[in-house]
Amino acid sequence: MKHASSPNMPIYLVGDSFGGCLALAIAARNPKIDLVVILANPATSFGRSQLQPLFPLLEAIPTSLQFTVPYLLSLVMGDPMKMAMVGIDASLPPTCIIEQLSAKLTSLIPILSALADIIPKETLMWKLKLLKYGSEYANSRLHAVTAEILVLASGKDSMLPSASEAERLARSLRNCKVRYFKGNGHTILMEDHVNLLTIIKCTSKYRRSKSHDFVLDYIPPSMSEYKQSLDINRLYRNFTGAAMFSTLENGKMVRGLDGVPYEGPVLFVGYHMLMGLELVPLIEEMLTVKKVLLRGLAHPALFSPLVENEGLNEVSFNDSIRLYGGVPVSASNLFKLLANKSHVLLYPGGAREALHRKGEEYKLTWPDQPEFVRMAARFGATIVPFGVVGEDDIVHLVLDYDDMMKIPILSDRITSCNEKAERMGFTLRGDMNGEVANQALYVPGLLAKIPGRLYYLFGKPVSTKGRWEVLKDREKARELYMEIKSEVQNSMTFLLKKREEDPYRSIVDRTAYRALAAPYDQIPSFDID
Repeated sequence: MKHASSPNMPIYLVGDSFGGCLALAIAARNPKIDLVVILANPATSFGRSQLQPLFPLLEAIPTSLQFTVPYLLSLVMGDPMKMAMVGIDASLPPTCIIEQLSAKLTSLIPILSALADIIPKETLMWKLKLLKYGSEYANSRLHAVTAEILVLASGKDSMLPSASEAERLARSLRNCKVRYFKGNGHTILMEDHVNLLTIIKCTSKYRRSKSHDFVLDYIPPSMSEYKQSLDINRLYRNFTGAAMFSTLENGKMVRGLDGVPYEGPVLFVGYHMLMGLELVPLIEEMLTVKKVLLRGLAHPALFSPLVENEGLNEVSFNDSIRLYGGVPVSASNLFKLLANKSHVLLYPGGAREALHRKGEEYKLTWPDQPEFVRMAARFGATIVPFGVVGEDDIVHLVLDYDDMMKIPILSDRITSCNEKAERMGFTLRGDMNGEVANQALYVPGLLAKIPGRLYYLFGKPVSTKGRWEVLKDREKARELYMEIKSEVQNSMTFLLKKREEDPYRSIVDRTAYRALAAPYDQIPSFDID
């Protein structure tokens, strides 16, 4: 009925344990229906269950001892602590958390005692046989499954070998993605810090049509997702102590983001730090202060199977990129974002800047063509050039691309990865000349430093509204492009000079100030007058 009423929209099936077998069976019998199947510790591995030796004992247990069965099973079904932590605010004082946790754990005991009456031994044995037959049938039909599959596997599943089963399903199914949760038990969907909608968004499984659209199918992060990200990134924000400055329309520079336009479309154009070290404070500050979500245009490889391991994949930074609006860079995606009046983050230097060589800190590696200017003018977007410095105060680049290509093992791995990316069509700017065309993908060798500070300067907003000459005249477009590039370079030159005057550039001084005076986001910086 659902397919008949909405034939162009996918139907989502979520199967947990035995439900996973049922979902796979449905998918196998309906290959022409667009299904997205999510399997949470599926019981397709029932034949290899750790509980197999116990099943004969369950059959032999006398009726008088039947009440003990739920308690025995509860020991292997899931993590009671994680289940009880659901809904408890982690920011509460420890005494309040312990009090709420104790109450929830206590409330589970009567439920377990009632299970003996609800599920007598005969019913339990029937369910175990159902699991056996369901597992066998689902496994026999895996070859017929054409649906999109997402497997959630727990690392501490005491009932089923879910981790190894996820790897097997990934090899056996045509379109299967795995997310591994090493600290969770069998009842993963009932445990704390596991949000099914978040996982669906992080893996780009949410869509409204036949195929996923990174722009039109995007759902912004919820308040709980936002707070969780703040908690995860708190240490990094404290270490980097970002100081942000912006420029008002009258040219006056101010501390904070008052000079950043609120009304879209807005195109932020700037320097891409090594490994994107500037991204987390930038995106979180924009969202916290301006209530604006930056839609970053990122390298297509970050959204491809290239970043997926052959085995188990835990939730990673790449998933966070999707959650916070990251989009594969392309002219069509930029067009859609500007048409939707979004705030777009663009790095003309791309991967070449983010994976720069030694001695290239704060060097702009931009293409000669004004790629984004004419698109911005078409929608009357406001362009905000910005510079950011501080990577040399955070990490030391030990091994760059040139160094790694001299080491045979690393060289072979990098070459293989980039050849695979080229075959899959995930390379960019290969037809250009100069350094911007050398966008080889690799992970540089970094050594952490005693943290300094990140500094951001957003230049005076440049409106393209009504500037039709930029659309018609290539020379005018190039002039505006060079103006933006010059503003970004000047911003970094200014910040590099002024940071020498910052008494709180060192984390030691910032920590002392925070302990005595104010939180991290209120720490003073250099004088901008």
